[in-house]
Amino acid sequence: MATSSVQRPRFNPSNSSCANNVRPLHHDVPSLRNSDLSPLHFRFQSLVSCPADVPLELFEAAVSQLIHHPEYNSTLILRSETISDSDITIPTSAPCLQGYYPVRNVHRKLLPRRPGRDSGLEQHCTLYAFETGEFAGLPSMLVLTPLVPEGESLPYYHPMVSHLAFRFIPSSIITTSDLASAQPALRIEVIPLPDTPTDPNSRLYRTALALLDTLHRYLWGALTHYQKRVQHDVLIPREVYQDVYLKMRERHKGIVDTWRETTDPLKHVFEDIGIATFLMLFWKDTFATSADLADVKELDDSRWTSWPRPSGGFLDLGCGNGLLTHILSAEGYSGYGIDLRARTSWAHYPDSSQAALKVYALDPTQFLSPDSSNDEEKSFWEPGVFLIGNHADELTPWLPVLATLTGASGYLSIPCCAWMFDERFTRSSAASGLNFSDNELVDDVVSTEAEDEAVFISSLGMGAEGTNKSQYSAYRIWLARLSRWLGWKIECDTLRIPSTRNWAIVGRCRERLPGDQSIFMDRARRIVEDVVRRGAFKTRTPEGKGHKVAS
Repeated sequence: MATSSVQRPRFNPSNSSCANNVRPLHHDVPSLRNSDLSPLHFRFQSLVSCPADVPLELFEAAVSQLIHHPEYNSTLILRSETISDSDITIPTSAPCLQGYYPVRNVHRKLLPRRPGRDSGLEQHCTLYAFETGEFAGLPSMLVLTPLVPEGESLPYYHPMVSHLAFRFIPSSIITTSDLASAQPALRIEVIPLPDTPTDPNSRLYRTALALLDTLHRYLWGALTHYQKRVQHDVLIPREVYQDVYLKMRERHKGIVDTWRETTDPLKHVFEDIGIATFLMLFWKDTFATSADLADVKELDDSRWTSWPRPSGGFLDLGCGNGLLTHILSAEGYSGYGIDLRARTSWAHYPDSSQAALKVYALDPTQFLSPDSSNDEEKSFWEPGVFLIGNHADELTPWLPVLATLTGASGYLSIPCCAWMFDERFTRSSAASGLNFSDNELVDDVVSTEAEDEAVFISSLGMGAEGTNKSQYSAYRIWLARLSRWLGWKIECDTLRIPSTRNWAIVGRCRERLPGDQSIFMDRARRIVEDVVRRGAFKTRTPEGKGHKVAS
């Protein structure tokens, strides 16, 4: 039945006092509190909640309406202007909250409808996601933080709070007397300013009730036009992944306490544990003589050493802090991680992990003359090596090319920043670059140019994101076309890691042509030759001691 024909569910709010004919809170979920890493000590106060039987994936789209159109909630607000919108820079004024990490921040300015009476106000709108669990990485909470200049007060149109949170609470973490009746819920929680009333007759409570009603409407509106945002668990069953992830998390969670980098350990440690778990299971499935993932549920750690793996080991391109290489090495997987400079963490890993981390500047153009490689370079590219690109930036588009040229057993790419071979990715540069629709292949092979574009994009598992509307979506579609053009069968998944850049494309199987298989190798070499001819690609200079430059 089409959702557009279903009547919107009744807005049915709850509060803790059971006053004004509003039901008491029907679930027992603790209020937000600050993380142990935060120097501040505070606890949010729950005001009002309501059932929200919609997918969590809709939350970000719904609160985006709240962020960009505050005038819909107050006649005293003219509009808002966005000052910045970033998923990298999170302000220090955003609270550190237990069990959550920030994934995006919109810095906006509220413009009053009557400037002579009310002043404007800047505000941080910070989206948070769960750190771990089934919904890790999905935005599930919005916190509004007003920025009040010293000596001034909040304008009348803004609630008397230092923080206001819109929180989506999945049914899996709700406790009720009747577990079968548990539903997802929306909740508004606040940190009120001193002496601010919060009872159901107060202005703050009435404002929160109106905001909750608005968000409830936005969620229902999104549902009527809903397409699942992404596709999870395409390559590895969820239950199998979760079983192994929990064991891996216990084995490696101590890294959080000894983290040597300035970045957030809660994000990076659990993200790389998740990627390592995925790779171990993916390799087990890919290189096994028979596909059988069912036996991991009663897993004994010592049995991991017998799992199938790539015969040539792994090569992590642009390994950064080296954590993924360290985790895989600690679990008995052979391979290397290479980067332009050593990170602080490298020297604090065990000797076996340090030996696997190399300062090395990769020059993809060297593969036009592979015989020029030295012994160390050749050890990176053992026959059957499996390539890893986790947010590898400039090296991202090179993964399927290098995998083709070196006879790799496959690759995993988790793209982040959009790069082509020797320049930033833009729609115009992509359009004027490689011609993926050339007619070198005969009509009866798989990957025919006549394939319906909508079907191809749908196969990438991007759900509602599978359009060319955003630069990131267009880039992922371009990467998939590139991989297919080089003869790799396209497989995609959305990893269960705490990152908004968690879509992955993998290559492990090659298309089989009726005759000569060299066409894909020729295409890969043509890419390298074109890059050399343009002369724009420059191998970056490695930093620190003991570095190597590909020759």
